[in-house]
Amino acid sequence: MKLKTIQYGIQDGIAVITFDEENSPVNTMCLQWQDDLDAVAAQVAKDKDAIRGIILASAKSTFFAGADLKGVMRMKPEDAKRVYVEIERIKKNFRIIETLGKPVVSCLNGTALGGGWEVALVGHHRIAVNNPKTQFGLPEVTLGLIPGGGGITKMTRQLGLMAAQPYLLESKLFGPAEAQKLGFVHALVDSDAELMPAARAWIDSVQGNAEACQHIWDRKGYKMPGGTPSSPAIAQGLVVAPAMLKKTTRGLYPAPEAALCAMVEGAQVDFDTAMRIESRYLAGLMVNPVAKNMINTFFFNLNAIKSGQSRPKDVPRYKPKKVGILGAGMMGAGIAYSQASRGIASVLKDVSLEKAEHGKAYSAKLTQARVDKGRMGPHDQAELLGRITPTASAADLQGSDLIIEAVFENRELKAKVTQEAEPMLAPGGFFASNTSTLPISGLATASANPAKFIGIHFFSPVDKMKLVEIIRGKQTDDETVARAFDYVQSLGKIPIVVNDSRGFYTSRTFGTFVMEGAAMLDEGIPAPVIENAAMQVGMPVGPLAVIDETSLSLSVHVMEQTRADFAAEGKAYTATAGELLVERMVKEFKRAGRAAGGGFYDYPEGQKKRLWPELKTRFEKPGVAWNLQDVKDRILYRQAVETARCLSEGVLTTVHDGNIGSIFGIGFPAWTGGALQFIYSQGVDAFAQRAAELAAKYGAGFALTPEVIDALKKHQPVY
Repeated sequence: MKLKTIQYGIQDGIAVITFDEENSPVNTMCLQWQDDLDAVAAQVAKDKDAIRGIILASAKSTFFAGADLKGVMRMKPEDAKRVYVEIERIKKNFRIIETLGKPVVSCLNGTALGGGWEVALVGHHRIAVNNPKTQFGLPEVTLGLIPGGGGITKMTRQLGLMAAQPYLLESKLFGPAEAQKLGFVHALVDSDAELMPAARAWIDSVQGNAEACQHIWDRKGYKMPGGTPSSPAIAQGLVVAPAMLKKTTRGLYPAPEAALCAMVEGAQVDFDTAMRIESRYLAGLMVNPVAKNMINTFFFNLNAIKSGQSRPKDVPRYKPKKVGILGAGMMGAGIAYSQASRGIASVLKDVSLEKAEHGKAYSAKLTQARVDKGRMGPHDQAELLGRITPTASAADLQGSDLIIEAVFENRELKAKVTQEAEPMLAPGGFFASNTSTLPISGLATASANPAKFIGIHFFSPVDKMKLVEIIRGKQTDDETVARAFDYVQSLGKIPIVVNDSRGFYTSRTFGTFVMEGAAMLDEGIPAPVIENAAMQVGMPVGPLAVIDETSLSLSVHVMEQTRADFAAEGKAYTATAGELLVERMVKEFKRAGRAAGGGFYDYPEGQKKRLWPELKTRFEKPGVAWNLQDVKDRILYRQAVETARCLSEGVLTTVHDGNIGSIFGIGFPAWTGGALQFIYSQGVDAFAQRAAELAAKYGAGFALTPEVIDALKKHQPVY
């Protein structure tokens, strides 16, 4: 029997079910596969007396990829009942195969995630190729969903309520060796060619063994490891679990809560009822906007970037062997560590050898922490540190494939170090600035070769932050953009590509977030209201806290540089209310930020930070009426409006760069799917209407022009 997604045949009494979706590099649970599974399950039941075992295999390079996520993106709330029926239909066929009274083997030739792992769990016995790159597990929660093909019910019954939580609530993945330790994989082989013979040998060895044809939870006398929810020890843990989860999700992510409910409720009933509970929770999530937002961004958008959709085509892949870094401060030191940990020789230059060595010491500190925890050997540490050469001499940069300038945000200083270091580049090398705000085309005027000059904007701390913003100047050529993209990927980081403008995309949009917070403080809204509202909508920290960390004085410096640039062009720069308040904080009240001892917050030694008490007396206006929903909306809408403007102006050229950049670069809440998906999930017209209401009350920062609305509609993704 050959169907469009499955092949079925019997050889020597063994039925082989091979997943092989037509015109697809992977197997998915598309509607055609669901129909084919119906037919195969019916055929297996019909052939029951003629078979003595069943093998599940894949004709692809991976075992099974999981659900058809494009189908999820098209779902509407009224589809929930239909979705529930479809989920139950898949599980019914799984149960036909696994309760037939015949031993079933899953041959795992590669990765099986999500629905793919649930297909693997149909087998009573699982054999995997021992490849460290292979991944198993259930990442659904990271996409706003839960495992619904039996994953929650089976993993909980295999591991117990407490032990299963990391794999179900946190989407912890595991390789073949760990799967064997957990009891999910029963045998490992070294190659694909060994899978089938091993599967047949096991089926031969268990003939007449009734237990081999049953999962542990289907066997008589089964007891859940660790106990059920009624066990005192488990009950005690479950009392605090929802509160702990709420602390993490802030009530904005329904999937982890649904997963916990399905685990606990399912553990109190029989297997088939538990499976139905799981299906109901999944059906509800699949039509929930949060799931669509997260699937759009963390699956489709992230894959678009990883596959190089933002990278100029027809340029050969590239990885620099030697990279010079100018400036050994926090940014330069972090870049050196990221490079050295990926095998790239790094020359770390500063004005003195002492400063350069201090920058290298940052890598020693990071690696020593890993050595102390047993995550790195002393030999590997020595090799990594050996790749970083601290120096005060520009001559040591000679032969660099790439030189990155990471000095202070001052145009003249950047021009000076560019002209000093650029001649040291190897033939065909290129130069990058790590500026966070200054336009690249302006900085490129100091370069002898502006076509080979680009912005590579890292985020602090570099060793932790995954995003890197690549900024194309007016003269930057395609080869340089492609090479910068490849360089960033070689560091294991996520590159987005944007066009030049003041603040580019991330710094410009981030600035609107913190300055809207400062503007609300200037209006007399209490500081705790502003900070808590930001946390309630899902920002990692409030705008006043984050500007303290990045430094109020830096914001003032950027504003002064902008004023000077405008003046040089014969224009006047009008500062916003938020910028003027931050300027007062620095110049009038001498509150320059955390590094300077305090800003909007005080930092008493050995205690938690707290809001500066004088914010209340200096800025709060007791008679001012404020609306909490407006405060929340101002925080999200101001950033989304600025992102839409960047799209309209061509600073952003793709939706995926905007969404990924907003989440990984400026902490826009993940539940929204990013700043542009936040707009699309509401509908462009509904978003524009609310933005107009905010603009009428709170100023032009929220105003959307017809051109911006047109750009949003033009770029809207269709699934």
